[in-house]
Amino acid sequence: MQLSTNQTWLLRGNKIAHGPFPITSGMPGYNTPIGKFPVLRKVKDEWSKPYNGPMPYSTYFTHSGIAFHEGSLTQPSHGCIHLARGAAATYFSELSIGETVQVVA
Repeated sequence: MQLSTNQTWLLRGNKIAHGPFPITSGMPGYNTPIGKFPVLRKVKDEWSKPYNGPMPYSTYFTHSGIAFHEGSLTQPSHGCIHLARGAAATYFSELSIGETVQVVA
């Protein structure tokens, strides 16, 4: 995904399999981390305890709780990557534990 363009896509090999999809990412003070990360776990009906809100179709890729999930495409996040419902469901179903997520500025 590319934070500067607010877009993400899924690659299979060197070809785009899904996307690009619009995203929102971390607000100032809650920056989304840059780098390569493995998919760690997935929780379909997640609830954020720290921020008291739903996180449907959460696909976690950091140990600090950063995930792709359904969320607002107009409001920045607390570090997660917000996707529209359909895109979040696609990421949830298509990404496997251990696959690499790459976040670039």
